[in-house]
Amino acid sequence: MNLTENPEIVNWPETHYVFVEKIGPFMENAGAAWQQAHTFVPALAERNKITGYTSLYKMGPKIYRAGFVLASEPQQLPEGLKYEKFAGGKYSRFVLTGSYTDLPQASGRAWAIAGEKIQVRDDFAVENYVSDTPADQLVTEILIPTA
Repeated sequence: MNLTENPEIVNWPETHYVFVEKIGPFMENAGAAWQQAHTFVPALAERNKITGYTSLYKMGPKIYRAGFVLASEPQQLPEGLKYEKFAGGKYSRFVLTGSYTDLPQASGRAWAIAGEKIQVRDDFAVENYVSDTPADQLVTEILIPTA
C-alpha cells in the first residue's frame, strides 16, 4: 500500500456537493452508494458541470455520502440526489496511490495516525478521487477534519 504517513495540512474550500447518502456499516454501504450515484451522472451532467468525485463520511453515526462536486449550485437536480453547500475547512491530507481496493486499509491507517498525532474535529472526513488512471496509479486524498 502506497500511503503518505506524514499528513499535510490543507484547507478544503466551500463546495457545491450533490450525493447519495447511506447510513450504516461502510463496508456494506460505500459500494452501493457509488453504484446508485453513478446512475445519476448523465442526467446531472446535462445541466451541471461536475468538477470532482468525492465521498464524505462520519465515523460516529456511520454516515457515508457518495457524490459529486459541482462548479456551482445545482440546476434541476435529479430526484434521488441530495444537495448541500459543504463548508469545507482545515484537514490533514493523506495521499493513497493505488487501487481503490486499498482504501479501507489506507483509511484505517490514516485514522490510526490521526489518533496519535492530530486533534480531530467533529465533521465529515473526505475522500477525494483525484485521478482516473490505471488502478495501480489512482490517486486518492484521504482528508481528516482537523481542529
